[in-house]
Amino acid sequence: MTANTHLSVGINIDGVLQHDGLPTPDAATRFAWIRDSGAFDYIEKNHNPAEDFAPYFDLVAEYGVPIGVFGGIFCAGRDEERMRWCLASGGKLGAKLCNMQLFARHADGSALSDQQVADFFLDAMAHGTPAHCLPSLEVHIDMWNEQFHRVERVAELLARSHVPLRITLDHSHQIFKINNPQELALSGLADAPDGGHAEVLALYKLWLESGWVVHAHTRSVATSVPYNKAMQRAPGLPGRAVQYPFVQPPPGTFHSAWRAEELEPWKQAVRDLLAWMQAHPDRAPQRISCEFIPFPDYGGGGRYSIWDNNIACANWLREEWSQLQSRAPAAAIG
Repeated sequence: MTANTHLSVGINIDGVLQHDGLPTPDAATRFAWIRDSGAFDYIEKNHNPAEDFAPYFDLVAEYGVPIGVFGGIFCAGRDEERMRWCLASGGKLGAKLCNMQLFARHADGSALSDQQVADFFLDAMAHGTPAHCLPSLEVHIDMWNEQFHRVERVAELLARSHVPLRITLDHSHQIFKINNPQELALSGLADAPDGGHAEVLALYKLWLESGWVVHAHTRSVATSVPYNKAMQRAPGLPGRAVQYPFVQPPPGTFHSAWRAEELEPWKQAVRDLLAWMQAHPDRAPQRISCEFIPFPDYGGGGRYSIWDNNIACANWLREEWSQLQSRAPAAAIG
């Protein structure tokens, strides 16, 4: 198959704001910002059960920006019906993919087993296939797959049903753990040498080569920031450091010192993904959603522009992709 010449770049609509110290734009304003920027091909939208979703169908038609990826956060034993609704609604919107975060615990409080994860995914596949909107389980903090090696075990269970695992790769949820013993321990990598760097990269390679990665997010992180000092995720508990500004923040708007070199481990991981996407267009995702967002574990409490960071990241992705295209041979890639 020949390499794809277009990289489809989207944005999580939660990141269409300046920062959480200012009023959050309404949905129509966010659609207008995205359309007028010209930087994005589609919107990624997470379902909020407290939100009236009906207007979004009209907003897509009015502003001409598709919701290319739908999604949500789910708890097994409680949210199966909502999960099925998301798949059906995603299909009606024209979204081919429903990005899913699945909590590590069942609604009854017990730890979710690998088989329960596989069963949830099989249910999602059964309902997503006729809707033409297939699920993808995001590797994410606080979810079942924060223990990274569980991804392989669940894939093995699904293979017994002749169903391939589908995951969303967001490097930020792994890269920020490098050189952080507490975070590495939460992922089952407490004894990893070199601060976990080699093992994290090996996981990316395994997931890509296995064909499990069907979607990707980009949000830059650093390996030297232990937590978000600007906002707590719970009383006395600071947010986790799953966002580091892509562009230099104005003085006093970010909780830590900012150094451009801190971006390099994350940038290189994304470059490797882009190279894989170009070389294997039949086995790798051909879209990426920029996902600089507020909230305690990300940019919450900061006063730098989250919107500007999404724009800058989208531009960088296209520049990196263009450079890959210029170096690629004209012949088909095997």
